Amino acid sequence: MPVQVSSLAERDIPGAVAAIQEAFADDPYNNWVFDKSKFDPKRNAVSLGIRCRWGMRNGIFHVAKDEGSDEVLGVACWLRPHPADQPPTWHDWFEGWRLYLNQVGMNCWYGRGGLNVKRYWIWKSAQSDVQSTVWTDPRGYYFLNIMVVVPKAQGRGIGRLMMEAVTDQADAEDMRCYLESSRDVPNIQIYESFGFKFAKELECDDDGTAIKLFAMVREPGAGSPRKN
Repeated sequence: MPVQVSSLAERDIPGAVAAIQEAFADDPYNNWVFDKSKFDPKRNAVSLGIRCRWGMRNGIFHVAKDEGSDEVLGVACWLRPHPADQPPTWHDWFEGWRLYLNQVGMNCWYGRGGLNVKRYWIWKSAQSDVQSTVWTDPRGYYFLNIMVVVPKAQGRGIGRLMMEAVTDQADAEDMRCYLESSRDVPNIQIYESFGFKFAKELECDDDGTAIKLFAMVREPGAGSPRKN
């Protein structure tokens, strides 16, 4: 049955959230930034739903489904390039506050759900430091923020379909792409098959309890042997 990649719609959000939660259930970053003894899956689902709706309005948010089916098999979210010398627009400002207020309301209702706020900001600081070094193109980068395929659908080329939906666009615009992976094995090798190359480690250290993430960059036109 052919797989179709389409823009995320409101009806897809529950399936997208479930796919993301399944994929990141034992993710090294999630295990580090959340206290699993206090983790609240319902609160996490609400948070992901808020971010899905933000991504629908502000990013490139795709889902993969079998033709004629509503079951979400894969999810990909990209942030569009933002030129370094371009200040935030009024739309950006509004959407930033909208996301913030939605998250505040969620925290007031559900609490932190096990989120270690200190570690979250350690990660944000490490991310900022690495991006300030790695992001050398003033035109910006297509930033792959989420890429997941549910386990039962892996091996069908769904990840490639979702990846190429944006990397082909980036190639047409002569733009670079960027991502941060929470695993080196096997993720780095997988992303290398799409033309990404390792750029720098993000080390997130909370008084000796640390994780590493792996920043990768894709040059325009890079890709699999099939496309070269």
